[in-house]
Amino acid sequence: MDDFPTYPSGLRLAGRRVLVVGGGHVAQRRVPQLLAVGADVHLVSPQVTPAIEGMVGSGEISWHPRRFAPEDVDETWYVIAATDDRAVNQQVSDAAEARRVFCVRADDGTRATAWTPAVGRHDGVTVAVLCNREPQRSARIRDEIVEEMREGTIAARKQRDYAPGVVLVGGGPGDPELITVAGRKALMEADVVVADRLAPRELLGELPADVELVDVTKLPRGRSAQQEEINRVIVERALAGKRVVRFKGGDSFVFGRGYEEVLACREAGVPVTVVPGLSSPVAVPAVAGIPVTHRGVAHEFTVVSGHLPPDHPESLVSWAGVAAMSGTVVLLMAVENAPAIAAALVAGGRPPGTPVAVVCEGSMPGERTVLATLGTLEARLAEETVRPPAIIVVGEVVRVAHPDGFGA
Repeated sequence: MDDFPTYPSGLRLAGRRVLVVGGGHVAQRRVPQLLAVGADVHLVSPQVTPAIEGMVGSGEISWHPRRFAPEDVDETWYVIAATDDRAVNQQVSDAAEARRVFCVRADDGTRATAWTPAVGRHDGVTVAVLCNREPQRSARIRDEIVEEMREGTIAARKQRDYAPGVVLVGGGPGDPELITVAGRKALMEADVVVADRLAPRELLGELPADVELVDVTKLPRGRSAQQEEINRVIVERALAGKRVVRFKGGDSFVFGRGYEEVLACREAGVPVTVVPGLSSPVAVPAVAGIPVTHRGVAHEFTVVSGHLPPDHPESLVSWAGVAAMSGTVVLLMAVENAPAIAAALVAGGRPPGTPVAVVCEGSMPGERTVLATLGTLEARLAEETVRPPAIIVVGEVVRVAHPDGFGA
């Protein structure tokens, strides 16, 4: 049973005088929370921390550089006693009690008339958690609640924003833990989810039962026909009053054809927003421990789609130009054409001994990295039976990450 039962209440402190006695680290944590709700903060303390001094200099709070006097509580709505001197805190508490003003004490909650809860805010909702003199437990519970609110997993569906439209969500490289908070929340608020094969599959299992799931891999075949059908589906559902999430792997605007879907929505008069995802050409090498830039090694990186071979008439890539650059080259959708691309880079001037890393199923349970050089890439792909999805990193950064594989 609670030894000190409390009555929870929300204080509206905007424009009202709040007194903080003490200028140390406790006050430094409390003052920003008071400023966030618009309180007129007056702080009494002979000294203050540099952070508080900065708030004083910016005009956010009023500082009275002296010791506490009982009259400081006059005309005050709320008091925080935050000094490291128990006797001073007791004086503040007594002065507040005499004036019937609620007072929080940092040193001894049992002698206070109010406690500061662990507070979190999201989307217009304030969460305050009070455990009986267990501030760390309060903070942990608050964090769990706010995190689930951000992800949309504990908000009642009837309370969610049901504005129809389309949200393009980038799911990141594949690991469901690597989706953004905004992306996860958008999924939980959807009426319809139109998902790609490379979008994090585990997250689809968390969707509410009444959400319609459209699997893009089952739409009509043919790259152009399939994209036209995706555009038709998302526009049709949105015009029917649904909130549609177009769920992709990586980032929608990096070889994801996301802007084609934006244009389709705009042409149909459908509201469309974008939640960027962690871009696979940067995130996957990072997860595999390979930097795409490194001081003194590579000051640039180039991301290239390898879905067409270098000699294809529709290819827009100047492979001679890519080869002439000194930095890292990251290849997407290039497993099938990798041998021809490697030959084109060598023909353009890249040494055959240039290090190459092929990161297969990056961030997923089956992730593995195959090391090669431009000269050995074709043989290594065959030896290791490499299949898509994989991201290929070309350049000296691979040697930095794997010195034993190539020599310093």
